[in-house]
Amino acid sequence: MNRNVSSHATTVIYDQPPADAPQEQAPVVVKRGLLSRLVSRFSVLGLIGLFIVVFWLVVAFVGPVVAPYKGGAFTSTEVFGSYSPAHLLGTDYLGRDMLSRILYGTQYTVGLALAATVAASVIGTFFGLVAAVSGRWVDEVLSRLFDALISIPSKILALVVIAAFGSSIPMLTMVAALAYIPGAFRISRSLAVNIMTLEYVQVAKARGEKLFYIARVEVLPNMIHPMLADFGLRFVFIVLLLSGLSFLGLGVQPPNADWGSLVRENIGGLSEGAPAVLMPAVAIATLTVGVNLLIDSLRRHSARSHGGAQ
Repeated sequence: MNRNVSSHATTVIYDQPPADAPQEQAPVVVKRGLLSRLVSRFSVLGLIGLFIVVFWLVVAFVGPVVAPYKGGAFTSTEVFGSYSPAHLLGTDYLGRDMLSRILYGTQYTVGLALAATVAASVIGTFFGLVAAVSGRWVDEVLSRLFDALISIPSKILALVVIAAFGSSIPMLTMVAALAYIPGAFRISRSLAVNIMTLEYVQVAKARGEKLFYIARVEVLPNMIHPMLADFGLRFVFIVLLLSGLSFLGLGVQPPNADWGSLVRENIGGLSEGAPAVLMPAVAIATLTVGVNLLIDSLRRHSARSHGGAQ
């Protein structure tokens, strides 16, 4: 305590606050758990979509392990059997357990669609970045090439290629990826061209940064969220494309089967309302609806984040 005394008054200056002065409370940091973070990030419908997507991804990996029977095993003499304790989803047109068939088929439906979507998105995004950061002639050549490819309907392209080279797992993956690379290219190029006009990219150019650095550090991270939404849409489109090809008999070939094949081979039970034809269709529907719910939730969260940051 310092004391300055004058002839008229005494002034007391405290270097430290009095002991009885109220103390400021330190901010309390509350660590939120995983469930709280998910609830804050996703809407209720988004959480439902996330659960459905994770469920089918897990089934794709562990389905054959937990299946009650082998995928092609004849387990009943009753064809198009109804639900029972021995066969929870009934039996197919040959008396095989439908639950096991669906569990085995998930690895083909989800696995092939996921591989083709990753290939289409990665290749399309790469060429989209190249077109956006390169000169005019490179952009023109790539754009016209993918415009010509995107003008061919995906199913027509798949039918022509499979008729020429046959149906196999690698061929189906390649055809599905090839059909949707142009769409991924157009989305990524559009995003990259817009980002290239922003100030921080112009500053990077003024610093003399190379095109590869600009594409990798300045452009690509700022287009991740829209490309993830596009990835989900491409996944749904490819699931439907592969299921449609299998329904036509050009997809996964026997003795293996994906969900589209299961619908096709059990179509005779439709008039009876057999679970063998209904359950694969329900599986396709739940997967596509779940992915769409998840995409919508991610897109809205991204829009709110960008709106709050401005």
